[in-house]
Amino acid sequence: MITAVDTNILVDIIKGDQHFFHGAVEALRRASVNGAIVICDVVYAESCSAFATQAQCDDFLSSLDIQSESLDRKSCFLASQAWISYLKSGGKRLRILPDFLVAAHASNQADLLLTRDRGFFKSYFPKLQVVDPSKP
Repeated sequence: MITAVDTNILVDIIKGDQHFFHGAVEALRRASVNGAIVICDVVYAESCSAFATQAQCDDFLSSLDIQSESLDRKSCFLASQAWISYLKSGGKRLRILPDFLVAAHASNQADLLLTRDRGFFKSYFPKLQVVDPSKP
């Protein structure tokens, strides 16, 4: 099983968030027992912003056994179509294309997505299995 991880889960760990840290760590532990853990390019870029150097970010991801994986073209196209649907349905620019890229990557290149942003992803990627570590 391949588990994709959204940025908010990694930020919970990086910042040691008192409400979400333990759930995020436990979810990653369970995911590592069941298979590979991956992040897409977008999550990698967003995660790097929390560190002074790329090496620090890479060390953090390595310590969690998380691999970075490039988005394939099928995922990029899926993201673009979902984003267009969002905009046509009256979606405001609260959601930006990178959000859709994260979901499309998980949908096409993984088996599930760890994120605290359940509602949005389920609305535009209904077949995507979403796990929110903050919910029992």
